[in-house]
Amino acid sequence: MTIFEKIVNREIPATIVYEDEDTLAFMDIGPIIKGHTLVIPKTCYDPISETPDEVLAKLMIVCKRIAAAQIKGLGADGVNIIQNNGRAAGQEVPHIHFHVIPRFEGDGHHWNWNAKKYDSSSEIEKIAARIREGLAG
Repeated sequence: MTIFEKIVNREIPATIVYEDEDTLAFMDIGPIIKGHTLVIPKTCYDPISETPDEVLAKLMIVCKRIAAAQIKGLGADGVNIIQNNGRAAGQEVPHIHFHVIPRFEGDGHHWNWNAKKYDSSSEIEKIAARIREGLAG
């Protein structure tokens, strides 16, 4: 049982900001920026590729509502919505979840996005072809 399932079952405490029949949104206890909220389905799904489309749609609607609430309630200047999928991507809890992070001008957080380049147009096309193959199968 994941820590998120324990939160859903009220076995451990969490500061809940939104709840409906299928989803739960609660404060991250290790926020990147204060107000950082996690949005999860009450049923555990993982990875994203195995999560039903209707669950993903519902999660994104809740993320939208939380983002709007952070802008309105906290005066956020922007919002990051992030979903880490798999350990290599930084996912720590194997229960699909979205991070909704309020952002403020001058908040000091940087993602350190280090954009890379493809070696050639041939390389980008070969990689795109492999992704298209994955979509077909």
